[in-house]
Amino acid sequence: MEYVFEMPEKMLKECAKKGTVERFEYDTFTYDEDQNKPLHKGAWVYLPCGYDSSSRYNILYLLHGGGVTEDWWFKMFPDTVTILDNMIADGICDPCIIVTPSYYREGNLEENAEYVTEHFHMELRRDLIPAVEKHYSTYAFDDVSEKNLIATRDHRAFAGLSLGSMTTYRAALYHNYDLFAWYGPFSGCCGPKGDSDVEVKRICETLEAGEKKGLPLRYMFCCNGDKDIAYADQKGVMEKTLPVCPQLEQGRNYDFYVIPGGVHDMKAWQLHLYHALQIFFR
Repeated sequence: MEYVFEMPEKMLKECAKKGTVERFEYDTFTYDEDQNKPLHKGAWVYLPCGYDSSSRYNILYLLHGGGVTEDWWFKMFPDTVTILDNMIADGICDPCIIVTPSYYREGNLEENAEYVTEHFHMELRRDLIPAVEKHYSTYAFDDVSEKNLIATRDHRAFAGLSLGSMTTYRAALYHNYDLFAWYGPFSGCCGPKGDSDVEVKRICETLEAGEKKGLPLRYMFCCNGDKDIAYADQKGVMEKTLPVCPQLEQGRNYDFYVIPGGVHDMKAWQLHLYHALQIFFR
């Protein structure tokens, strides 16, 4: 794949073969130690044109950034849907299901970001994935037992932007590595309150433990812009990680895509998604 730094114009034009975006609601809990409250939450689900419940589809869980909701990718920026439609119609990526949930708890956007990005791992594993993959046609084949979700991890990816990128590391990689084989952290890692050495250690320990269990990393596709406020943070972590983590190999299961002049905005994040979908599940 050849990287581009501007979205191809064709991707932004109306596509005759349109996918659909529908609302999906599910029940979960706060999973707080002191007060475990039930919650009812929603996500948006992109289904590719011609979605057929008798077929099986790879699935990407895709997160927003700080201070917004699950509406971000598809409702606030509907051109994301146009890009997906064109990519699939042109064979640039395979048809897949994309789910955009929220790590916030039912509209509470004031919660501590450091806490909710990591804490989301329980909701993700226990409630969101089983509910979604019981309802839609994924490679789990309606069997959402933990054993089968682990067995089908090669068909499941996780990506997110900004705080969603931090969630990609914290909730998906560190805590649920056995459920995902593909990762797309877009514009972020440990954040302003984080410790890069701790992040390096966690990445290395997660990938080493996974390898010992026979769960290889298929690909980690890091993305950022060299003018992005989160660039130095993520670049620093990954540059420290690569030499000390034999499970991570440039060009085989890892790359760091950088947009020259790219900043912390949706133009960049749509480009990150455009490239990630050409790598995931291939």
